[in-house]
Amino acid sequence: MPNIKSQKDRVVQSKKEALHNKAIKSNLKTVVKKADAAIAANAADKEAVVVAAISAIDKAKSKGVLHKNTASRKISRMAKRANKANA
Repeated sequence: MPNIKSQKDRVVQSKKEALHNKAIKSNLKTVVKKADAAIAANAADKEAVVVAAISAIDKAKSKGVLHKNTASRKISRMAKRANKANA
């Protein structure tokens, strides 16, 4: 445990930040799973679910939870799966 006041504050801040990031990542995983399931089942609302998943990935990227290349890779792969299912 740190003795310096600023370091004590940083410990509190980092825990709070970690919880926030964890919530975003958890939601992201849920949305991506739903999109993958919709693509696999060829559901009627597939396109809307995929758009929502891509939006969630972009939001995570903008908040710094995901690296920009990771986000781009995930979006690209999801779009490829969705397009393959449409064809």
